[in-house]
Amino acid sequence: MLETDNLLGQFIRVHRQQLTPPEQTHGRRRTPGYRREELAQAAGLSTTWLTRLEQGRSLSASVTVLARLSQALQLNPAERATLFELAGKFDPYSNTPALAQKRLIKPLQDLPDQFHGPCYLLDSSWNALCWNHQAAQLFIGWLDIPNHDRNLLRYTFLNQQARQLIPNWAERAQRLVAEFRLDYTHQSEDPQIIELIDELTAQSTEFAALWQNQQVRYRDGGSRYFAHPQWGECQFQQVTLQVSAIPELKLVCLLEKAIKDE
Repeated sequence: MLETDNLLGQFIRVHRQQLTPPEQTHGRRRTPGYRREELAQAAGLSTTWLTRLEQGRSLSASVTVLARLSQALQLNPAERATLFELAGKFDPYSNTPALAQKRLIKPLQDLPDQFHGPCYLLDSSWNALCWNHQAAQLFIGWLDIPNHDRNLLRYTFLNQQARQLIPNWAERAQRLVAEFRLDYTHQSEDPQIIELIDELTAQSTEFAALWQNQQVRYRDGGSRYFAHPQWGECQFQQVTLQVSAIPELKLVCLLEKAIKDE
């Protein structure tokens, strides 16, 4: 039967047992891999504490301890992320998203052009990394101006053109902040995120009030309405896709819908 009450301890124990034993060992080894005391020594921890952690009697591992454990266990990036996830901790030392983003961004840049409707790719701070021609035509004052700020939240709260483009601006702004707070919980120590929130709070009383409300929502799509100066009233169905290797990246696709006569 699959044990689910001590996933963190099981994870550590199995990876400890998969390590190649140290060259200088004494006595007959009854189990494969590292002994607990050997892993504890390699990670700079006490054997008693590590034993309690493996047995599920302690879940108070700090991010510093988890980082040392990850290094001692020789975990790959995905395994390290799993270790922190099972411990319920954010990994502030990980550069995996940045490295993965750098590796994947080139093929991802071609994705928006594969869609007929407006489509754009957001990073962890909600900056548009790339977008197609339809998105540039739709989002006046954001994606249509060369060398312009590409942050979606700045555009929504600090650009008057956004308020003119989005007829249900107040409702949309409230939803955006609630969706962004969900992302914030996973990267609350990111300096860029903190700086962005401080800037918006200082420059927009509306953002400050919405941020203070602590509302949280999944980015689950839905209808999007626009009052475009050239296209007139238009409606889209939003679909947001996440990149599995980098969940911080979001591909936002707007599928055009016909507005029914009332």
